[in-house]
Amino acid sequence: MTIVVKLGSSLVADERGRVRRRLLSERAADIGELTRAGERVCVVSSGAIALGLRHLGVSRRPRATPQLQAASAVGQVRLQLAWAQALRAERLQAAQLLLSAADFAERAAYLNVRSALAALLRLGIVPVVNENDATATDEITFGDNDALAAQLAVLVGARLLVLLTEVEGVYTSHPADPGAQLLPEAGALEGIRLGPASEHGRGGMESKIAAARLAAAAGIPTVIASGHGAGAVAAIVAGEGRGTRFAPTASPASAFRLWLRHAKPTRGTIVVDDGARAALEEHGRSLLAVGIVRCDGSFEPGDAVELVALDGTQLGKGLVGAAAAELRGRPRGVEAIHRDRLVLYERTGSATTPGARVTAPSDAEETSAAYFASTPDV
Repeated sequence: MTIVVKLGSSLVADERGRVRRRLLSERAADIGELTRAGERVCVVSSGAIALGLRHLGVSRRPRATPQLQAASAVGQVRLQLAWAQALRAERLQAAQLLLSAADFAERAAYLNVRSALAALLRLGIVPVVNENDATATDEITFGDNDALAAQLAVLVGARLLVLLTEVEGVYTSHPADPGAQLLPEAGALEGIRLGPASEHGRGGMESKIAAARLAAAAGIPTVIASGHGAGAVAAIVAGEGRGTRFAPTASPASAFRLWLRHAKPTRGTIVVDDGARAALEEHGRSLLAVGIVRCDGSFEPGDAVELVALDGTQLGKGLVGAAAAELRGRPRGVEAIHRDRLVLYERTGSATTPGARVTAPSDAEETSAAYFASTPDV
């Protein structure tokens, strides 16, 4: 089994854009200790833009995408070199993987990434993963490595996800506030006041909580904790009470449904009538075109769409079997979304949660040639 460890920009680079070599050495020592004990470790590391800006002579993170791309391209070389040097001291070899949302959006690419990671881990090599910010413009603006780490943990079937940050974990309010208390377990987090992201980072605590919930929905325990100090990761893996722990769900969703829910981008919206809603939610049936009230967007077979009820409630997400033009007009006898390519959102009262509803798969789910023939899910 694999442990995924994610470090944010503020841990990797200091306020002047220099590598925090002591911290990386401490984390490399943790990785060395774990690998010698038989664990496999995958690192997700931010910091390329923060390191690159210094070498471009820029003191503050710019907003223009071309400057961010240039900083990422310059800084990624230095980031990977820093990790390679730190791991070499532990007699470990580093590998570089630069990924973007597109690598998770298409099932074939998703499986190829998983195969590459599996091969590296079998060889005892430590993958160092980062978003490919130099080309993935949307990820520079909207993405974050917390989400990438959670999706990567699902992809490799990790036994633990560790999200390292500047603070000890999730607090009841901003850590600097008087009376702020560390939450050792992630129970009801509603009402807590979260701090902003760092100057060079993108995520902040909110994105870490969202990532932890995603991993927990896949059955992967997650810890948000401080990335400072010798033995920090080794202590977390050993079960010491550090940081905030997110317990895995008792009935995790399948890897396919988690990929569809969190990684596959939507290309449109389908509004369904009350009869179709009942068929989906109460009887676990496929969506037929006759139950569609409206199609928004121009989507093609294989694209993901959001399903919405007449009252505006978001019902779920699915892969369509027909184009938008074919579904308009509510033709009879046309299947819009097969039940095995559909994930329904859980609801507590009227609010949806980020997890996927777990339903008993039909025989077709794990044998769909289009999505599962290449490599079985783990």
